Amino acid sequence: MTDQPTLWDDTDALLRTWRGWQVAQGLSDRTYTERDATMRHLFQTTGATPRTLAEFHVIMYCGRPELSDASRASYHATIRAFCAWMVKARVRADDPTAATPRPKRPRAKPRPLSFEAVRLLLATANRARTRAYVLLAVLAGMRIHEVAKIRGEDIDLDRGTIIIEGKGGVVEIVPLHDELRALALTMPRTGFWFPAYTVEGCVGRKAIYAAIKGTMKRAGLGHAKPHHLRHSYGTELLGQGADLRVVQELMRHADVSTTQRYTDIHWSAKVSAIGTLRLAA
Repeated sequence: MTDQPTLWDDTDALLRTWRGWQVAQGLSDRTYTERDATMRHLFQTTGATPRTLAEFHVIMYCGRPELSDASRASYHATIRAFCAWMVKARVRADDPTAATPRPKRPRAKPRPLSFEAVRLLLATANRARTRAYVLLAVLAGMRIHEVAKIRGEDIDLDRGTIIIEGKGGVVEIVPLHDELRALALTMPRTGFWFPAYTVEGCVGRKAIYAAIKGTMKRAGLGHAKPHHLRHSYGTELLGQGADLRVVQELMRHADVSTTQRYTDIHWSAKVSAIGTLRLAA
């Protein structure tokens, strides 16, 4: 006697097919892995399937009170992408997200650590790996998942460059900071700089996050997050007088308006500007 196919079998098959479409689009492994996790959680939480998903399921899932505004916007975007694919693939004729409210994605402001705080963080790091993570984030503006994937082949000591594979698989070449050159001389010339301890491949981004966050807490910087090191990179570049478009390219922002957010946080410049106002004759 063979097992009868279940609704979940159909859901799993559709999610795997969608993943194939995303791979064909050239999306990053991180993107379709996170999207897959979101959709599976949606179906498990609501009891819906791709073929029965309705507006109220989407609203219920994205409207959970524990979610931040950014999470609501991110989850809704993922569900929209899946439903748009279902229509294109003729799985369904309708898009159940079409009439649902679209959450606003908040315009987050950078929250950089001062370089004094970064020096404290480096002094607190008790492992060479963690110190390397911090240096790559603050001197090359690398995101956590970019740090995880770096290989010896990405460093060209002769030309003084580092290749960074960023969001969506976009590859950029940026100048190599002198301190990163010194770091590179201590690291493997081929293969992953940070191989995983128990499985084949590179270390996971969650492990890097935990290592940096733990060091931040020990350094008395518990309010900070690892991504704030990238904010420090952009802020310091602009603070030292680098051109906005140059910083955009170094930070690998697709739109200069994203980089412009880093110009809003120069407190000393704002204080100086306010100081120019004079009411007294």
